[in-house]
This record gives sequence, C-alpha cells and structure tokens, in this order.
Amino acid sequence: MQKNVRLRLLSNLVIVYMLLCLGWWSFLLFTKNRDAFHAKAELQKIMLVANEEIQNDEEFLQTNSYQTLASKYKRQEWMILGEGLVFAIILVIGIWLINKRYNQQVNTAQQSRNFLLSITHELKSPLASIQLVLETLQKRTLTTPQIQQLSQNGLHETNRLTTLVNDLLLAAKVENTYHPNIEKISLTTLLNDIITSSQQRFPKAHIECRTSSSSIEIEGDKTGLTSVMLNLIENAIKYGVDQPTIISTLHQKEGTIWLEIADNGMGIPDIEKEKVFNRFYRVGNEDTRKTKGTGLGLYIVDQIVKAHQGSITVKDNQPKGTIFTVKLPVEQH
Repeated sequence: MQKNVRLRLLSNLVIVYMLLCLGWWSFLLFTKNRDAFHAKAELQKIMLVANEEIQNDEEFLQTNSYQTLASKYKRQEWMILGEGLVFAIILVIGIWLINKRYNQQVNTAQQSRNFLLSITHELKSPLASIQLVLETLQKRTLTTPQIQQLSQNGLHETNRLTTLVNDLLLAAKVENTYHPNIEKISLTTLLNDIITSSQQRFPKAHIECRTSSSSIEIEGDKTGLTSVMLNLIENAIKYGVDQPTIISTLHQKEGTIWLEIADNGMGIPDIEKEKVFNRFYRVGNEDTRKTKGTGLGLYIVDQIVKAHQGSITVKDNQPKGTIFTVKLPVEQH
C-alpha cells in the first residue's frame, strides 16, 4: 500500500513537471518569435531608411514588406498557440487515461483480494463442517436420530460446496460460451417453486409472490432463469434483517415481462449500484463483512439476463432496502 502511495506521488510530480515545462517552453517560444519579428522589422526599417524609401515610422508601418512580415509572424503566433493547446489537450487526456487505468488496476486488485478472501472462507467453512461430521460418525456411537441429523448437516454443506463450484463454472461460462437453451417456460410456476424451496431453507424469511396472471410464459433457458430468480431471492434474504421480508412481483406488459425482487435489507449506496454486477464485486470490505458469498451471483444474473436480450436495474426500496427489476422480452429472437 505504501509503495503504491509513493508511486502515485511520484507520477503526480512528473505530471506537474510536464505541465510546467509545457507552459515555460510555450512562453519562451512565443517570446523568441516576438523578438525575431521585432529584429527583422527593425532591419527592414533601417534598410528602407538608408534607401530613402521612407521618412518615419508611420510610413514604415504602411509598407507592403512590413505588412507581409507582420502577417507572417501573426500566423506563427497562432500556430504556437494552437500547437500548445493541442499538446496540452493530449497531455490532459493522457493524464486522465493513466489515472483511470490506475484506478481500475487498484479496484481490480482489491476485488481480487476480496475474492480470494471470500472464496477461501467459502471453501474452508463447509469442508471443516464435513470433516467434523465424518470424524464424529467415526469416533462416536450415535443414535439413529443423531446420525440422521449429522448426515443432514453434511449434505447441507455438500450442497453448499456444489453451489459454489457451479457458480464458479457458470461465471466462467456465461461471458463467452453461454447460449440459452430456448424452450417454453411458465415463469409463474418457476417463481413459485423457487419461493417454496427458499422458504424451506430459510424459515425465518417471509417471501411473498405477487403476479398479475396465473401463468406468465416466456421462451427462455429454464436453468439460466432459475439461477436468476434464485440468486436474487437468496441475495435479498442474505442481506436482509433478522426476519427479512421479500416481495416478488411478476407481470407482463406490452410484450415485456417484469420481475421485481424487493427486500427490506441494508440497501446499496448509490455509488455502488453500477458496480454490483461486476464479477467478484461485493459491497464493503472483505475483512469486516459478515455475509457469505463470492461476488458472482449478480454478475451471473446480469450475464444471463443479457443473453435473454433483457436488462436488470437496481434502485432503493422505501422506507429501506433494495429493488432489483428484470425486464425480459416474451419471445427470443
């Protein structure tokens, strides 16, 4: 971190030096051009006076030779000014691009660090739980209910690992090789099934479904759209309060299907809203974050929605929380 600060300070000093040099050399060039003009004008006047072609300065200023010389050096002044401005603009654009690239590199490094921290925790925690289950089964004599409970815990952690691996594979796939397997799907049925399963997994959450029709259908990829709904609902639960309330709204209007997932959680700051769909990006610092995750969920959602020629946006819920809105065309082209 300290090395980056020193490098940034050094680069800023170099930039300031370059700007000062540009100003100084422009001033010198402008001065030299003016001095050359006065010197040549004075030489012309002396020659004209010696040849008795003029009698005073006023006559000299009216001569064609002086007018031509003045016009020539006026053009040179504008050339110096124009070239200086062009160079200054190019320099400023270059500085802006360098700073932009630097900030991108810093953000990428921070996201990579956050991802490594989160993925390490996400892998280590279920593996430790599975190991504990197996060691308990191996070393102790347990009753049948105890064995069933431990087996259930082990299966839960195994499913968690499987979900994590699937997210990693899907994240690598959606950007380049993902192609929706188009089929006729009832989004109403799909959403209700996901809500039912999520409600069983998170009994403290209250998940409500509001739809304008008993069967809203779409031509799309069932696996991909399942991932979209599942990620949005699980995110709403994960970042919610102790007893999260999630309102899912599904309706169709003028050839477009609208899916809204609203929660009453902590919300997303405005400055973070455009970044949450980036790969590995998570709001906050990984060292102090309490929620689980890898920063892949919303990235996967965004890529799948784009593959279905749709869009996803995020806005604040009232009085608190977040609303994710997915818009999908009914038919894929």
